[in-house]
Amino acid sequence: MEVGMLPISASKRGKLLAAGYTTLDAIARASPTHLARDIDVSDSEASEILSLATKASSALERERPNGTHTAVVGGGQTAWDMLNEEKFSSCITTSCVDLDNILGGGIKCKEVTEIGGVPGIGKTQIGIQLAVNVQIPQEYGGLGGKAIYIDTEGSFMVERVLQIAEACIEDMAEYSHQFHKDFQACDVKVHPNNILENIFYFRVCSYTEQIALINYLDKFIMENKDVKIIIVDSVTFHFRQDFDDMALRTRLLSEMALKLMKLAKKFCLAIVMLNQVTTKYVEGSFQLTLALGNWSHSCTNRIILFWNGNERHAFIDKSPSLKSASAPYSVTTRGIRNSTSSSKRIKMM
Repeated sequence: MEVGMLPISASKRGKLLAAGYTTLDAIARASPTHLARDIDVSDSEASEILSLATKASSALERERPNGTHTAVVGGGQTAWDMLNEEKFSSCITTSCVDLDNILGGGIKCKEVTEIGGVPGIGKTQIGIQLAVNVQIPQEYGGLGGKAIYIDTEGSFMVERVLQIAEACIEDMAEYSHQFHKDFQACDVKVHPNNILENIFYFRVCSYTEQIALINYLDKFIMENKDVKIIIVDSVTFHFRQDFDDMALRTRLLSEMALKLMKLAKKFCLAIVMLNQVTTKYVEGSFQLTLALGNWSHSCTNRIILFWNGNERHAFIDKSPSLKSASAPYSVTTRGIRNSTSSSKRIKMM
């Protein structure tokens, strides 16, 4: 993202992104007064940011090959601009180093990621972990954002969220002590209650409610601009029953996925769609496949979770930018973590 080029504090960079200033041109077009109001800084600070944005924009123009310019026709942009955006794209850690590594740093913003697997593999655990991790403050390498959690199955457990939130705060405290050994210990100014307050939970009980909620999210996020991830758990649950018209079902799912993709791009947030698996008869045998997979081309990345003996693994099944790879992970009382010898099937709650 171009805003990442600016030599300003992480908090100011976060305020710019939260207010919708995702490009240098967008910042340069704003007046100091409007910019100061939008990101809650003084006029002098806003003027300094505008000056830095103008200089960075000029430098970017000089680097652009053959003197080409950004093509802004109906929202279009050049591949050069897209490449620069990807360089500064934000990620949300999964709290598992091996999993983050194969994902290029974690779950990426502005993308739709589908995660599917058998019951008990840890799909909801990953969803809850991401809803907590998106709130890691920027000074600890996080986004300092909020989460929307859409629960279609009733599997969301607030006690488990609290458990993972407490572990996340402990991890941040440990991080702070490790990197500030020469200074007085810094207390993490985050309370588990704050983390719970920043997760907007929606329980939907039918596919019509689900579609209506997705349509409402644009307005909701405009009013809550700090939202940086939307988790749907699970995306196909209500679409697997009471449907006689299969073509209608596919069309509704595709339209819903398209709206989620637009939200990801518009608000620079991550979309995570958790999905169930089913069996499919292929070449004389039954194989596991994601539920209603004929629509899932709409996602950017697809991750399959599976058991390898007693160890959980995640496999990148589809991605335009990531190579196919797998990584082990474990579900512990503290949340998603690196795989260990204790990663066997355990009951969390």
